Amino acid sequence: MVSREKCRRVLSLLREKGMTLGSVESITGGLFSASLVSIPGASDVFKGALVTYDASLKESLAHVPHRLIVKHGVVSQEVANAMAIGARKALGVDVCCSFTGNAGPTKEHGRAPVGRVNMTISTRKGLVELAADFSGLRNDIQEKSVEMMLDYLTAIFA
Repeated sequence: MVSREKCRRVLSLLREKGMTLGSVESITGGLFSASLVSIPGASDVFKGALVTYDASLKESLAHVPHRLIVKHGVVSQEVANAMAIGARKALGVDVCCSFTGNAGPTKEHGRAPVGRVNMTISTRKGLVELAADFSGLRNDIQEKSVEMMLDYLTAIFA
């Protein structure tokens, strides 16, 4: 279960700075945004999310160039970066977090192993790239991804 206290902390930090937050999620399927909006008052900070599970939606909604997906695969830092940049602009937020990865049960053909997650935090000042290889079941990998993002957001904005 994602820590409600970590969610409160991130929302509080961004609220203090007058910043807005959004997300674009693939592997997490909306878990990041659902975790945040379970906190009363989240709408002061959290403005919205795109769930782009299918590659075509990464292209059309988050404006990920098709060539990046072909060249690097959907589970790559390049695609995570493009997702965060495109969604930050599409959502009109100060900070946007992206999540792409492979939660299993099988390896992405010729590419990402089960547990591989690429994430990015996009701000007007630049990008913070995050990558991890988690173990566990699908839900474990998804929750660990969200927890890692919350930890990094706290470290950056504290």
